Amino acid sequence: MHTDEVEEQQSMTPEHRDITLLPDLARAAGRVGPVRTRMPIYVDLLPPCNNACPTGENCQEWLRLVKANEQETAWRQLVRDNPFPAIHGRVCYHPCESACNRKDLDQAVSIHSVERYLGDLAIEKGWQFSTPRVATGRRVLIIGAGPAGLAAAYHLARLGHQVEVHDAGELAGGMMRYGIPEYRLPRTVVDAEIARIESLGVKIVLNHPVKDLMAEQREGRFDAVFVAVGAHLSRRVDIPSTDASHMVNAVDFLRGVASGEKPVIGRRVAVYGAGNTAMDAARTARRLGAEDAVIIYRRTEAQMPAHKEELEEAEREGVKVHWLRTINQMHEGDIEVEIMELDADGKPHGTGRYEKLAADTVIMALGQVADTGFLHDIPGMKFNDDVVRVNPKTLMTDVPGIFAGGDAVPSDRTVTVGVGHGKRAAKQIDNWLSAQRPDKRVKHPVVSFDDLHLWYFGDHPREVQTELDPDERVVDFDEVVKGLTADEAVFEATRCLSCGNCFECDGCYGSCPEDAIIKLGKGHRYRFDYEKCTGCGTCFEQCPVHAIEMIPEK
Repeated sequence: MHTDEVEEQQSMTPEHRDITLLPDLARAAGRVGPVRTRMPIYVDLLPPCNNACPTGENCQEWLRLVKANEQETAWRQLVRDNPFPAIHGRVCYHPCESACNRKDLDQAVSIHSVERYLGDLAIEKGWQFSTPRVATGRRVLIIGAGPAGLAAAYHLARLGHQVEVHDAGELAGGMMRYGIPEYRLPRTVVDAEIARIESLGVKIVLNHPVKDLMAEQREGRFDAVFVAVGAHLSRRVDIPSTDASHMVNAVDFLRGVASGEKPVIGRRVAVYGAGNTAMDAARTARRLGAEDAVIIYRRTEAQMPAHKEELEEAEREGVKVHWLRTINQMHEGDIEVEIMELDADGKPHGTGRYEKLAADTVIMALGQVADTGFLHDIPGMKFNDDVVRVNPKTLMTDVPGIFAGGDAVPSDRTVTVGVGHGKRAAKQIDNWLSAQRPDKRVKHPVVSFDDLHLWYFGDHPREVQTELDPDERVVDFDEVVKGLTADEAVFEATRCLSCGNCFECDGCYGSCPEDAIIKLGKGHRYRFDYEKCTGCGTCFEQCPVHAIEMIPEK
């Protein structure tokens, strides 16, 4: 074929253009020759969603099972890594979706909404975890019944260990119960998913603050310890005030409301800080009757620690933000703020210009510190400020047999990161108790958008979860975001591109000109007949998900 004919073929309209283009023999060699120089192989690569998940979920696999209407099997696949799908489907900031290749095609798969669907369905159907098959006789103590502690307890129990969790609170859950408002996470959901962990035989001892960890371990004859205390102590800042009674910290404020208190905060509330906790405090204040809720932050929106969606939801509910402001002093009924400006390095500096804002209550949300004071008397334990120093791979502290994770170690302080730490700590504790070396698992390469051949997939915008109108939200603590229906969840699961993993679309099977691909039956994929294969690469170019690679012939 002449060059101009090839160009004419390649310029044909997409509706009529062949997917596999003919080679331009004037510029390059043909695909095949007397001797095969390359050969196709099937591969399983790492989807970006799985790679980005802090809990290590196999998102792609359980989405595939949902698509196949195997919901319980999908749930069981999901909880191999994460015991809290109904919780995570509501509160996780879904880094899996930020990494999703589909976002470059139309919109990312709404992985969190399908996860929530499975979690809610499991609660509705009463699905329970499988009973551990072995009992090791080893005992593990966990300090803290928050996300990291409960996740570790779950995984350790499934490995056959006896687990006891000690927590200072009246109810288990940590930040899931006391830090995240009920309009985002109903307490019935928290109760249901914690009860399922207890059904594995995990013992949770409440109202039990630990003062002497070594004595606790010795008296309970525990073989290992996992410290998973939360960051429940607010950072302090001195602000001159003529009436400090109207100044509260955000952690205590949210904990009190979650415990059923209804504090009197007045009509005008100022929240100092711009993290996720600050957003929750401002939105909670609106539900407690504050007509004006304002956030004051000394930097810009681009520098705020809160997730963007948290700010957007707060603003939809009437919360206003004053950027580049810092509180100078507080009086009865108002506060004085100084206007800030950024220097060349992006750091805020005062300008000497001030303004007054009305405020009956000021809620301090300038960050939290971990409650690790009870560990400071342990010989050999080392710290970086409020967090414990650990081996980043094993999560073991400098004291053999004592591990730490979640808010107690340097990390992002989110539910998902905590649950991921709990899972990793459980595996490392199990290795330590059995004197095994950690597995050296090699990750497959991550599949990028450019690796895919997207002829197979059309544009299908993602399902949108319904939400309460902003005016409806602020009258009570009803859940704002609703779940997907069964049909919506299945449709959303079908949007998954199955990056790097064969989903048996028959693209290779139907395109092979040599009939060199053998179909092995549903769930068993295909294999190559290399006696017939010429190495033309048509199967590789047809595969939409990059589950085939061409390698040099040996």
